[in-house]
Amino acid sequence: MIARLQQFMTINWLLTIVGWFWWAWAHEYRLAAVLGTVFLATLHAGVLGLELLLQYFVSRHDAVPPASVRALLKAWAAECITGLRVFCLRQPFQHEAEPDYLPPPSGRRGVLLVHGLVCNRGVWSPWLRVLREHGVPVLAPSFEPPFGLIESWVPGVDAAVRRLYAATGEPVLIVAHSLGGLAVRAWLRGGGDASLVARVITIASPHRGTWLARFGTTPNARQLQLGSPWLKNLARDEAAAPHGLPMHCFFSDCDNVVFPPSVATLPGAENRLLRGWAHVDLLEAAELLDAVLQHAGAAPDGSVASRRAVPPMAR
Repeated sequence: MIARLQQFMTINWLLTIVGWFWWAWAHEYRLAAVLGTVFLATLHAGVLGLELLLQYFVSRHDAVPPASVRALLKAWAAECITGLRVFCLRQPFQHEAEPDYLPPPSGRRGVLLVHGLVCNRGVWSPWLRVLREHGVPVLAPSFEPPFGLIESWVPGVDAAVRRLYAATGEPVLIVAHSLGGLAVRAWLRGGGDASLVARVITIASPHRGTWLARFGTTPNARQLQLGSPWLKNLARDEAAAPHGLPMHCFFSDCDNVVFPPSVATLPGAENRLLRGWAHVDLLEAAELLDAVLQHAGAAPDGSVASRRAVPPMAR
């Protein structure tokens, strides 16, 4: 569904740009043709800029030291490019380009990749390629419905965990981006078998909600509002019946979607701050993939070579 929706949006966006330029130029509105084309072609950059501007003001009093204006501008420029690559190419047109990889059992742990809101498996394309090259079994399902309640993804998470465990015979390493981290927590809260899982790594997941969700109208966006009843109930249930799995939470001080930054952390988890990355661009951080390869047994310790990374935060 997300692929079809983004195909429609991308094609119509391009047709609108071309159509406006052709019409204005044909009617000799030359300046309007150029300015209108630039405006339409950079709409996404304006939206991202507004998000980071809100992030700057909202995060000033957060427990995490705020990012500099220069860092935010760099994150904005990177996200403008990454956003186009992900939402206008990988997800709508190339989401099946990189296949899952389930080789014969070799004693190697498998990795389950769980995407976030308004995404599909295409967001993981570079990861799928690298993990396959390292011989790591990997599954990256597309979870639906995209705009329903978070717990509607629980059956899909359960099926993927069991499929990967059955294929490898080893506990699964779950890596979840954004809303995907909450879907995994909902699965564990709802009776998910923690014995099938080795550990969980979340990336920019709004564990305590996000300020930006106040503008959302979908069921899952309402669940992501800061201090929502759903999030409070989730935390209460986890405290009453802890799953005991090691949790690692990677997050950024330049996240344009999940902010203020500390909402992406969890008590008792290894919370690691990677400075200078926007929400989707964070998946490009080399330290993240290095950490996954290490936990999957495919890379030696000390191989981390990430740009803009900092040591783990205190628990």
